[in-house]
Amino acid sequence: MEQFDFHKARERVKQAKRIAICSHTNPDGDAIGSSLGLYHALKTIHNGEIRILIPNDFPAFLKWLPAAEEIVICEESKQEAGEIILGADLIFCLDFNDISRTEQCSEALQKTGAEKILIDHHPNPKQQFDLLYSTTSTSSTAELVYGFIKSFGLPSMLNSESAQSIYTGIMTDTGSFSYLCNYESTYLAVADLIKAGVDAEQLHRLVYDTYSADRLRLLGFCLSERLKILKEYHTAYIYLYQKDLERFNYQVGDIEGVVNYPLSIEEIHFALLFREQDGKVRISMRSKGSFPVNDFARKHFIGGGHKNAAGADSLLSLDKSLEKFEQLLPQYKMELSV
Repeated sequence: MEQFDFHKARERVKQAKRIAICSHTNPDGDAIGSSLGLYHALKTIHNGEIRILIPNDFPAFLKWLPAAEEIVICEESKQEAGEIILGADLIFCLDFNDISRTEQCSEALQKTGAEKILIDHHPNPKQQFDLLYSTTSTSSTAELVYGFIKSFGLPSMLNSESAQSIYTGIMTDTGSFSYLCNYESTYLAVADLIKAGVDAEQLHRLVYDTYSADRLRLLGFCLSERLKILKEYHTAYIYLYQKDLERFNYQVGDIEGVVNYPLSIEEIHFALLFREQDGKVRISMRSKGSFPVNDFARKHFIGGGHKNAAGADSLLSLDKSLEKFEQLLPQYKMELSV
């Protein structure tokens, strides 16, 4: 990571009259947690307008977060979202490294002349931003937002609402501290967040113990009817047709984390979830060890991400996407056996 100019970024915040905070399409806990964490912190020092935008809706298990109802969803309010972006003096771009990842918000983000500050932990950010606080050596974008807030040197900025949001981002992006979290800084940040008022046990319950009956049944269906294991390649995947999602009254967020279940199988190093959505196939990828799923996603599908956690799209049908995927595996047999 190049040296980030915290002083310059803080000056931009002080000078701005209207600030927008934007994250990526299909926002997860890190996207929502980091956005709300920054929002609550900036509200303590900024008298101007601060708005949060996301391309499309987010999971119900995150809607309890303080001020979640203030988030503008571009897909549902395109004109309002465009006006917010084009009217902003300063835009924080959180948890994405390419403006194309904002889909419904991307046109306005490309048009605006506002200064953009990127805060992100994905590799290889595009040169589309004025200031970049970007590194892969951290648990989450939420942890970077925590560091940015602390750089102001004002303890009051890390209030209870900000701390809860940031903790939720870190917790969800590390799978409850089970991966991408082997950093001392992560636990020092978490200790500070708890000191600021986070009830870690309660937040875990609010995020992970709010399943609907349909969501639990869908998980059972995934594991019993839609899990395929390819032992020769140390790989397992789950696939879902649109009709499967409709059968279980699918709501946004209902398959969050499902891709991780195959990795709990002994000697499985590569796990995927394929699902029909919006006329294409969405693919979530996870790995254990050294296999780089972000490279795999970028090379063979339309995607990218982290070394052990990535996402992609396929414009083929689900059946053709699965066929293509299985035909690719023999060339990775040696890498996946490690």
